[in-house]
Amino acid sequence: MPGMRGSAPVLALALLVGVFIAQAPAGVQSIGVCYGIIGNNLPPPSDVVQFYRFLGITNMRVYSVQLQALDALRGSGISLSLGTTHNDLNYATFQPGATPVRDAGNGLIYTNLFDAMVDALYAALERAGAPGVRVVVSETGWPSAGGFAATPENARAYNQGLIDHVARGTPKRPGPIEAYVFAMFNENMKPGDETERNFGLFYPNKLPVYPMRFA
Repeated sequence: MPGMRGSAPVLALALLVGVFIAQAPAGVQSIGVCYGIIGNNLPPPSDVVQFYRFLGITNMRVYSVQLQALDALRGSGISLSLGTTHNDLNYATFQPGATPVRDAGNGLIYTNLFDAMVDALYAALERAGAPGVRVVVSETGWPSAGGFAATPENARAYNQGLIDHVARGTPKRPGPIEAYVFAMFNENMKPGDETERNFGLFYPNKLPVYPMRFA
């Protein structure tokens, strides 16, 4: 729900970015459908998302960064997994060497997935007639264990990259972003996939899972 801070409306956004594939616990069914875009006769991403929802499909995997798909998925309730090519992993974790992505709609250049996802929400708010709403990223992080690409190295790259990046803002909205890293500690009683218990920056004894700078 949008809140109010001073006179500016604020929208909190939970943004757990990742390209890891979690290991499903035994007995838990987790079925998704891969979404490929190599074709000139395919429906637009907004129609595809609606079709997934109509069919009751709650998980989508894509093979490359698709800004239109990210925009269409916002608020859909569909979980997204991104194919883990080396370039995509760099793009997701703020690493150099990722191929920049140009937004065909406005010509803006994106060098990381975080900016693309935040700006997809801003674009959706503008279309909804709420361009003045400020986005707060209420949760974003990367697990250090429990799934493919869930490693201390990738977790540090993402979280340190985020901390170093947020002061600059996004291509669409330059300026500082308010964001909250998920999470302070590994929480061993969290339900769900093993990754859920490994988002912490620190172990419960306050030793770091990996080195981090906060200033």
